[in-house]
Amino acid sequence: MPVDLKALYPKLIHLLLDAVFVVDRGDQIVFVSDACEALLGYRADELIGTLITDYMHPDDLAATRASIDRVLNGHSHRDFRNRYIHKNGSIVHILWSARWSEEDCARIGVARDVTALWQAEEKLRFLAHHDPLTGLTNRSLFNDRLESALRAAHRHQRGLALLFLDINDFKSINDTHGHTVGDRVLCTIARRLERCVRETDTLARMGGDEFTVLLTDIPSAAVVKKKVEQIAAVMAEPLGAEFDGIKMPSCSIGVACYPADGEDANTLLSHADEAMYRLKGRRTQTG
Repeated sequence: MPVDLKALYPKLIHLLLDAVFVVDRGDQIVFVSDACEALLGYRADELIGTLITDYMHPDDLAATRASIDRVLNGHSHRDFRNRYIHKNGSIVHILWSARWSEEDCARIGVARDVTALWQAEEKLRFLAHHDPLTGLTNRSLFNDRLESALRAAHRHQRGLALLFLDINDFKSINDTHGHTVGDRVLCTIARRLERCVRETDTLARMGGDEFTVLLTDIPSAAVVKKKVEQIAAVMAEPLGAEFDGIKMPSCSIGVACYPADGEDANTLLSHADEAMYRLKGRRTQTG
């Protein structure tokens, strides 16, 4: 007996892992496959007869409308991404393949959940510009922001300051207590330094136990001095009980101000680095 393909097609559609939507010209849903419940949390009977736009993330409505218009004008769209709101309130990232069927007067779309892919892409984008241990800005992004800040400072005739921080005797923590504990101390330092900077400033881990702070729109040297004192005070706070008596290391802070200490990034970084090492040297000499 031959296979009745017409009878089989609906069963095949409901077996698909991707969700199938059929939507009329007025955006009303007329059909969804079973996979839609896993995608958005709604059963077919909850969706059919409602507007598909009701489930879209509001920030994506304009871009989605442009994609819909493209499909209605006879151009298929195979790689469009947008966000929908799941029944439980979470956000679902969806990749669409859609086309208009003139004979059925309907828009047919196949939706794939790419939330996990989007999360992985976001993580990669974050790691490209941030330190994986502390989550702070990394050297590459810091250098970009320093260059941008210098251009803005030159254009608007404003000052900025660059602080170069080195954690004193940090190697002894790693040697005595292990790198896992050392990493925890670095993360604690990062969180403390975050308390000292404004949203307009940039805090970065340059590598190892070295950190930098970029202070923008600085009106005077007194403001920079006060910021250095604040950081030193925060760094002097003892570590919590979870560190089992480990002493919080101090830090040496070198300072470079634009334009007094240099007008380009390399000069300012070198000046701040040299100032920091002079402080470390005096600290060593005084025991």
